[in-house]
Amino acid sequence: MIKNRFPFVITFLFLVLGNCYAQKNERPNVIIVITDDQGYGDLGITGNPHVKTPVIDAFGNASIRFNNFYVSPVCAPTRSSLMTGRYSLRTGMRDTYNGGATMASNEVTIAEMLKQADYKTGVFGKWHLGDNYPSRPNDQGFDESLIHLAGGMGQVGDFTTYFQGDRSYFDPVLWHNNQKESYVGYCSDIFTDNAINFIEENKDTPFFCYLSFNAPHTPLQVPDSYYQMYKDIDPSKGFENDDRPFLEMSTKDKEDARKVYAMVSNIDDNLGKLFQKLKDLKIEKNTLVIFMTDNGPQQTRYIAGMRGRKGSVFQGGVRVPFYLKYPKLTKKDKDIETLAAHLDILPTLAQLCDVPLPKDRIIDGKSLVPLLKGEKVSWEDRSMFFYWTRRYPELYNNIAFQKGGYKLVGMTDYDAEIEDFEFFNLRKDPYEQNNIVTKKRKKALELKDEFDKTYKELITSENLINPQKIIVGSEHENPITLNRNDAGGERGIWAKEEVFGKWDVRILSGIYNVKFKFIKPIEKGGRMYLETKGIINQKKNNEDTIDILEMKNISLSAMDCDLIPFYMIKGKKIFPFWIELEKIRENVK
Repeated sequence: MIKNRFPFVITFLFLVLGNCYAQKNERPNVIIVITDDQGYGDLGITGNPHVKTPVIDAFGNASIRFNNFYVSPVCAPTRSSLMTGRYSLRTGMRDTYNGGATMASNEVTIAEMLKQADYKTGVFGKWHLGDNYPSRPNDQGFDESLIHLAGGMGQVGDFTTYFQGDRSYFDPVLWHNNQKESYVGYCSDIFTDNAINFIEENKDTPFFCYLSFNAPHTPLQVPDSYYQMYKDIDPSKGFENDDRPFLEMSTKDKEDARKVYAMVSNIDDNLGKLFQKLKDLKIEKNTLVIFMTDNGPQQTRYIAGMRGRKGSVFQGGVRVPFYLKYPKLTKKDKDIETLAAHLDILPTLAQLCDVPLPKDRIIDGKSLVPLLKGEKVSWEDRSMFFYWTRRYPELYNNIAFQKGGYKLVGMTDYDAEIEDFEFFNLRKDPYEQNNIVTKKRKKALELKDEFDKTYKELITSENLINPQKIIVGSEHENPITLNRNDAGGERGIWAKEEVFGKWDVRILSGIYNVKFKFIKPIEKGGRMYLETKGIINQKKNNEDTIDILEMKNISLSAMDCDLIPFYMIKGKKIFPFWIELEKIRENVK
């Protein structure tokens, strides 16, 4: 009998041991929720008495809360650092438009990293790291993508919603796996519903879901049922017993706050649906969920006493809420005061998901796992660099360096003396009200020396010096539409008509049909020009009051160049709103 049972015993042991091994090495599902222009003070859990966020508040109260968590002052740099674990300048990201919001395709994203372990990956909402091949989500590791273009719906770069005006957030045309599709409903609802569908479809395999809301970014559009919740409140009241700094709010600021709070409450309801789905699918325990925002608020409103807002290197522009919940790791909530940042998300996920980090590049972030586990770590020597100006960093202007509880802020000239800087002890002065640069001159100089070294290193990054080119004529995107968000040229190109603009491209040899779309109809009698590296194709326009002009059968050689289009009439050069290039056949040699 013992002899007969032996194979069954061995089989049973193998099954038990195999099951234990599988459970030990079971990788978590990952959900990152990030909102757009939602400041630190736009939550009930952070002390706002007006905004209704019961779902996020409950999630935060049950999570590990990083209370000194930092991002970049604006959205695109934050998202590139989140995706790569690297300072944004290393990734080639230097702006939110002006041709500087395209991340280098050689960067390794969280999605690409997790694909090593066969994760299914999906992004829903805002991408803002490149709208053309090879920088789109599906080019950078995502299996499923549903996004709007550029930095915001209704903005010039998102040409499929721009002309909808004050209805751009409703019934939008979005980009599903690089193809235009029409949707019905409000954008935040659409992104959440599709994220939930993605989770349902991939519940039996590890997945990474990046739910990246474009709300509450401008334009401030929200379903009326949510606006009615706030239409009668005064967002400037309710802080009379709070001794923290509070800025005066104009009439417009107050109305903007009402709309922002309405948009945030809509997000809160959507997250309620998402979290309930995790429970219904019985995958909540093994799903790691992060909630964060991408920078400070764009408008003036409650920000928990902090100085500055979006675009500023002061605390109000760069300190955001960050809540992480992973029941399988720890069921207890706790507060962590250690300095942490968007740079840390990728290395943290690498450790928790048991996948290797990229070995061929600098990873600026640190894994937060020791902090999550309550291990004693000393990060006193950790530093953090912040900057924000258009196009490229401007030396000592809106630039900061933080280390060991101290923060050096430059709002001055490139050749400024140390006394021209502001210096704060954040542990004693978290609201950055008391400049101690003269009292702590030696310490300030120490930080400035480290800052200078960091600055010089970052501005010589290969991807910044040789930025990613948009590839024209590739089989991966043909036809290709070049939008205003990615156009360089004059500063503030945005929606201007008479402005010099260009796109930095790599053209593949071929015969092309090219369409030029204008914001307003153009007059008859002018000439359309297309310049490519000293080669000019031009054609007279004999049609009146048209807003799309076409040039067919243009022969273009393989080249890297500035692609420069303009319509010349009566001494004016009018830059197109977008251009479409379709490669119709190869060049005949």
